[in-house]
Amino acid sequence: MDVDVFVAAHTAEWNRLGELTRRGGKLTGPEADELVTLYQRTATHLSIVRSVAPDPALLGRLSDLVARGRSAVSGAHNPAWREVAVFFTRRFPAAVYLSRRWWIPAALVSIAVMAVIAVWVARDPVVRASLGTPDELRELTKPGGDAETYYSTGPAASFAARVWTNNAWVSATCLFLGVALGLPVIAALWLNSLNAGMIIGAMSAAGRGDVMIGLLLPHGLLELTAVFVAAGTGLRLGWTVIDPGRRSRTAALAEQGRSVVVMALGLTCVLLVSGVIEAFVTPSGWPTWLRVGIGAVVELAFLAYVFTLGRRAAKDGEVGDLDARDAGDALPEAA
Repeated sequence: MDVDVFVAAHTAEWNRLGELTRRGGKLTGPEADELVTLYQRTATHLSIVRSVAPDPALLGRLSDLVARGRSAVSGAHNPAWREVAVFFTRRFPAAVYLSRRWWIPAALVSIAVMAVIAVWVARDPVVRASLGTPDELRELTKPGGDAETYYSTGPAASFAARVWTNNAWVSATCLFLGVALGLPVIAALWLNSLNAGMIIGAMSAAGRGDVMIGLLLPHGLLELTAVFVAAGTGLRLGWTVIDPGRRSRTAALAEQGRSVVVMALGLTCVLLVSGVIEAFVTPSGWPTWLRVGIGAVVELAFLAYVFTLGRRAAKDGEVGDLDARDAGDALPEAA
């Protein structure tokens, strides 16, 4: 094959392909069709040159054209920063907002159970006696006792990492084990309410309930909200097993399971914030009103984030699922 003749015969096509690839997505319908045709032809030309006349300069030129043509035809992926922005401004808040009918009732019931247990423990000496010996309870509730020093044990950064890991594990349990008809989620909520209620009740009986509340609220508002969101999502997943609606159970679980993944990623960041507050704000020597105020501001900011950005994204059709290209294709189902 005469390379010079080959180049002369196809240079116009190659130049046109280069022009179309430089224009990016600003192509008309006919131009897009032309781009695909020229890309296929140029890929064939590259194959011919490689096998018949491997001229290095020509191979480099055609390889570059084919690579740019492939990128233009298949479409480039969004930059990572854009995916992160979409996740935090649309996908995650929409997922939390759309599951509100599950996590808000879970929160109300859990808080009610916690309050009942706290009052019961505070008022009934017999119940308190079942929690430990008088010396153990005294060591727990006295000024500078175990209930207070828990938040200042070890370096703050190390404590924050430990708290974050523990809370992330609890939330993951609620999220992913919800598929077992939601039973592990109910058990996790019960244990959480039981433990918090007992410690608040014991401190209240010792006349130091306000101290305990002052220690729990700065980080607990956001932390418990994250746990309740995880629990509500897990319960929703468990209910999908029971009642998948008009979809097949497999399709419904796949969709809800992908939403669980979105929720897990977002709640990991939320729990990181609460862990930092628990490590650096809760045990600080700042006034109680300031520490609680910081926790309240962060909690209100999260709720505003969910009920503004999340509601807006949901109205625009966002469902908290992965992108179609990441979620994969679904087989058609009979109605």
